[in-house]
Amino acid sequence: MMQQREEKQLEAGLDALIVRVKDLRDSIHAFLMKLEHEHQTLQWTSVLDSFALLSGQLSTLQKLVMKEKMPSLQNLIFLPLVLSPDSDPQLETTTEGRVPVFSHEVVPDYLRTKFEPEVETREKTLTTQSERLTPEAAQKQIQQLNNLCDKLLNKLNAASEDWDSEVSASQGSTPASSLADTSALIAAVSFGKGLKPSRTPSQSGPDTPQSQPSPQASQAGPAPGKAPSTIKTNIRTGASSHPYQR
Repeated sequence: MMQQREEKQLEAGLDALIVRVKDLRDSIHAFLMKLEHEHQTLQWTSVLDSFALLSGQLSTLQKLVMKEKMPSLQNLIFLPLVLSPDSDPQLETTTEGRVPVFSHEVVPDYLRTKFEPEVETREKTLTTQSERLTPEAAQKQIQQLNNLCDKLLNKLNAASEDWDSEVSASQGSTPASSLADTSALIAAVSFGKGLKPSRTPSQSGPDTPQSQPSPQASQAGPAPGKAPSTIKTNIRTGASSHPYQR
């Protein structure tokens, strides 16, 4: 009974882990696709949202592993029972095409419980360098790093304040053009709307202070010392038509 209960508990825990790992894998895949295909229009806020999603999923996965109901996976051993150089369709379907063959070449990589030798060597080098530092030197480097971070934050905050002030100034400034005036100008140029025709001498009204003499009156008598002309002329002043007069 105890063994069956532990097996069921292990099976339920592994199923929950598989679901969380699949969600994490899908999020990583979506983020990589975004970086590859949307790098020209990608916004920093979208990148931050993707990182926040990945961080939350990792935290959830860690909490799930550390739960009391989850069996201790450190006490379990995963051993490959069969190694074959031939392709395995079921394995390929399960791994979505990533592992078509479960052979001696891929087993050390996929069942590794430690870092690769190159990574382990680099980690040991960094650990050795950190152990050689004296407390005074370490505190000095920490102080330098803090000063650098403070300067960077001050620059970012100043740039953010300048940007906010520019946005506020652009939003609060008075408009330099009027839509009504623009529409009236277009109507006046295109259709003559709102334009008044200029007055001609023949269209002067009774309020004109002086009336001009007609051409017939100016030609009433010939000039003295000249013979009268036998050609009669009759000049009429035609009303000039305005291009916008209907």
